[in-house]
Amino acid sequence: MNNTPDSIATSQDQIPADLLRLSEAIHGMPEPYAAQLAPLVDAVMESTKRRRRILTLVQDALSQLRLDMKYLMFDLEATRRERDEYRLKLEE
Repeated sequence: MNNTPDSIATSQDQIPADLLRLSEAIHGMPEPYAAQLAPLVDAVMESTKRRRRILTLVQDALSQLRLDMKYLMFDLEATRRERDEYRLKLEE
């Protein structure tokens, strides 16, 4: 994984601030307690990142679907107009 400052900032932006504070507090605890709690909070943080990525993918897919629907509606209206024009020409 890319660990540039931009990717770290982006990764931290995906995690709520209160969860980051909780992680910092746990990592600051004495070792026996931190060793028990750190894996749990890390799992929650990973789950949160995964859900945010999935949400972003779904939002992007919906945006694309909306755009595709607009193109299809435009195409349908153009096809109907052409059909009506041909009908009028046939009736003449």
